[in-house]
Amino acid sequence: MKKKTNLLLIGFLALIIISLTAVQVQAAPNTKLPIPKINISVDNSNTPQQYVDNIKLLIMLTVLTLLPSFIIMMTSFVRIVVVFSFLKSAMGAQQSIPSQVLIGLALFLTIFIMAPTASKINKEAIQPFLNNKITQEVAYEKGTKPLKQFMLKQTRKKDLQLFKETAKIDEKVQPMDMPVYSVIPAFMISELKRAFEMGFLLFIPFLIIDLVVASILMSMGMFMLPPVMVSLPFKILLFVMVDGWYLIVKSLILSFK
Repeated sequence: MKKKTNLLLIGFLALIIISLTAVQVQAAPNTKLPIPKINISVDNSNTPQQYVDNIKLLIMLTVLTLLPSFIIMMTSFVRIVVVFSFLKSAMGAQQSIPSQVLIGLALFLTIFIMAPTASKINKEAIQPFLNNKITQEVAYEKGTKPLKQFMLKQTRKKDLQLFKETAKIDEKVQPMDMPVYSVIPAFMISELKRAFEMGFLLFIPFLIIDLVVASILMSMGMFMLPPVMVSLPFKILLFVMVDGWYLIVKSLILSFK
């Protein structure tokens, strides 16, 4: 079971490196990448062991489809996409800003923020493992260390202590020595808390505009005119005048430093 977990994590780490080097691969279209042949059919299996091996491979490939979910839960993607969601709600422009655009921007910002961590994982774990310089267990230990360092840096001690106590981990155990399955949920709830704090700050200026517009319309007796319709252009004008996208992206990047 431990070997399967290690293989999945190594596959996850390799997927990060592939996503970061995709642009370089596209820039060299004539480069031929060796693609191994994989056969998961059970028709040619003659022994029970061969059937079991093929079924294990099929199960592993199925589990690999969950890797994108694991990636976004262990990186900066959670905080970024939640803040963007708050921005859409605060501006009242759910239909004007396509979700695909915000998710794409969140993905590229995640790649930008996680690039140093992914580069370290590639240098210390993936490349030595692919070159048969280290074993699978050593690659697992070296590969999880940079990722765990990134998550612990963004995790509150209170959240980490919650899962340490729930998992009945000895108090003498250092955060870096805690298992990954305890660090990840602590990291996620810390990210959600920070995202909600940033979302609250985003709501304040737009809420003030809504209150002012609603008060003016009521004083003019225009009860039938929706205040949201009138306040939206002023929200967009304010967002453009203060260069909102620059400020939000800058705040998100600096929040991980």
